[in-house]
Amino acid sequence: MIERPDVDALMAGELGQWLAQQGDARAAAKAKMKKIQRYAIIAACAVAVIYVLLKPSDPFGGLQFGFFAGLAGFGWAAMSSAPMVSRIKGGINGAIAKALQIEYSAQVTPGKAFERAKSFDLLPGYDNSSFEDLWWGTLGTQPFTLHEARLTEERGSGKNRRTVVVFNGSIMTIGFTRPFQGTTLIDRQSRHTGFFGGEKDSINLNGIELARVSMVDPRFEDAFTIWSNDGVEARYLVHPDYAERLTAVEQAYAGKNIRALFHEGDLLLVLESGNMFESGSLDAESDRALLARTIDQFTSLAELATKLNERERAGFN
Repeated sequence: MIERPDVDALMAGELGQWLAQQGDARAAAKAKMKKIQRYAIIAACAVAVIYVLLKPSDPFGGLQFGFFAGLAGFGWAAMSSAPMVSRIKGGINGAIAKALQIEYSAQVTPGKAFERAKSFDLLPGYDNSSFEDLWWGTLGTQPFTLHEARLTEERGSGKNRRTVVVFNGSIMTIGFTRPFQGTTLIDRQSRHTGFFGGEKDSINLNGIELARVSMVDPRFEDAFTIWSNDGVEARYLVHPDYAERLTAVEQAYAGKNIRALFHEGDLLLVLESGNMFESGSLDAESDRALLARTIDQFTSLAELATKLNERERAGFN
């Protein structure tokens, strides 16, 4: 089990002192945001009135243009506060990482974990991507990395063109307690179907031929499909209660579509968990609650991931 940092101890220590020092900067950022919001309301009203004066037969159009003008203004206000919110978030998450004796960075340059997730078709196609909240270090005795990714795709054309979020979640790797002889993929059922329907017998991912592996537990096969180039090892790794463990990770974060890959000594987990670790705020009164929530989010996910990293069983080499 991972020892969770004590919220009260953190707030009473260096983190609490640092947060107290941010009071003036927070107040200035909040005042600036509210000023922009007031201007946005005035601008929205002005746009609506001018439109109606120019086109009195279309008052609804005036309301629409006024609404979008106000929306743009409030967006600008939110952007003005973003640097301060990011600063607070970095300070809080950095303090959590320090207490756990790991590392944290708000900025992320995607590396091996993200590229591997793409290579093994664990992520959907996308046009644009953004990344944040990188945690890395050692969990127990095993190295790990965790970061968030948001992938979007442009769909439609002309007036119907829109941006669609195709993935928003966590990508995590943890070193396994034993080396792998092959590659095993746990994917959602029916993701790799043939031309006439039904799942394929084999797939080729990242240049590796993986065959579908039948499992003895019908509960597992109702939700997942196993692909591997070593059926014996796959059945060893994915034992009967593995579906329950994977489902527990999903339920803990109201996530969905978890998938896992055992490859070259690492367990890779991809989970559509939404945006987590958002501990920054302009309101000092929210610091303790956001700190506690982020501690719970990170440590719970890390604990569940370590449960998926099963200890070596005697008699298997």
